[in-house]
Amino acid sequence: MSKSTQQPALFEAAFTTPLEMVCDAEALTSDGGLPLLVEADYALGLTDALAAEIVDERQAGKIAHDIDELLRQRVFSIAAGYEDGNDAARLRGDPAIKLACGRGPLSGADLASQPTISRFENQISGREVVGMNRALEDIAVRDFARRYPSPGRITIDLDPTVDPTHGEQQGTLFNGFYDTWCFLPVVGVLSSSKGTDQHLFMARLRPGTAKECRAVIPTLRRIIGRLRNAYGKKLYILVRLDSGFFNPMLLDVLDDLDVKYVVGMPSNAKLKRWSERKQPTVRRIARETGETARLFDEKMYKTKTSWKKRRRVILKAEAIPYPGRELKNNPRFVVTNLKSKAKQVYATYCGRGDAENRIKELKCDLAIDRTSCMSFVANQVRVTLTAAAYLLFQELRWQLRETTLKNAQVSRLRIVLIKVAARITESVRRMVFHLPTKYAFKDEFLRAACAMGAAVPSTAT
Repeated sequence: MSKSTQQPALFEAAFTTPLEMVCDAEALTSDGGLPLLVEADYALGLTDALAAEIVDERQAGKIAHDIDELLRQRVFSIAAGYEDGNDAARLRGDPAIKLACGRGPLSGADLASQPTISRFENQISGREVVGMNRALEDIAVRDFARRYPSPGRITIDLDPTVDPTHGEQQGTLFNGFYDTWCFLPVVGVLSSSKGTDQHLFMARLRPGTAKECRAVIPTLRRIIGRLRNAYGKKLYILVRLDSGFFNPMLLDVLDDLDVKYVVGMPSNAKLKRWSERKQPTVRRIARETGETARLFDEKMYKTKTSWKKRRRVILKAEAIPYPGRELKNNPRFVVTNLKSKAKQVYATYCGRGDAENRIKELKCDLAIDRTSCMSFVANQVRVTLTAAAYLLFQELRWQLRETTLKNAQVSRLRIVLIKVAARITESVRRMVFHLPTKYAFKDEFLRAACAMGAAVPSTAT
């Protein structure tokens, strides 16, 4: 251990007796709960499947860290909250990360350095990262089918987000709507009418001026095909998209795929005249009640040239009062082939907003927007590995569905179950993680360990 890490810090003013802090404790980690995610990875076969898509062209005799290990090091580091590649320089000797990568926590050699991690991210080709994304989709659908053998209705939500950039990365472009240089990634999730949770199945990076519908049609074709292979052709599938994805070709594809859909629709002159005939009524109600007023209507609609047939369009006419300001008109349109009442169809459409919570977890808790590589493909690799880290937490959360952590977001799961100090001992026969006797979330940890397949003696508390 270097002398600099043993330099004590002395606090005297705020305490009744002097407090000295020094980094001299051996065989400790601050990520003692990481084995839970290792078990999740083992159950999913996730990192093995992703690594299998990468061809290692390095000279075998000069390799100290194979592809599987490099990929695991990156995924588990992101999961533990170390999303920056530069963190590898500080974490390569951490016992918990070493164990997660298949090395002895104390006896094993250190993991890869930051330059090696950077070369790994940049050596993956576009074809290989496509294969990784396909593998991630396969695992997500297989895992979803395991959780919901009789899913009822399966809903597919795709949602875009903005990823502001601050350099000259390949593919970063100025987007006038967001008023920034950025990427425009899209995230896809699955949900079942038999449950309340959403399951990530894709995260795709796109250039900053990409149209919202870019990459959507092939993604839908693949995921719908995989779902029907898993459940059968009679599966009830609903596709839910906001108006940014609207495209006449997309509607034709959804009809050809024989799925239900509800898609936001941008306004045009004809639709605007329709809403203007309804707005006076909702404005009057809003003035009388002082509250937001809504009215729903519907019609069969067809454009002159771009639509092949008439489709059902729902109008939500809305007036929103603001204190001291004029009423605001807020009309919205959705096109659908659902048979429910107009109000219920629109409520179904609004349910797509929950996908934004998955994006929040990916961005705020796992830093999926840490796309600072120069290469576009390397940044897509980062996005894919971050999505893989999310799938580990997704599996952990599912195993805790009978506990108070069933709806916990990634940040909560990490702070409660992963970020716990542990002293590690290692022998030929076994390894032991000694957690604090006063660990505040010991009960939750033991429940999680049992859920992930650990054998806990009956005398454990």
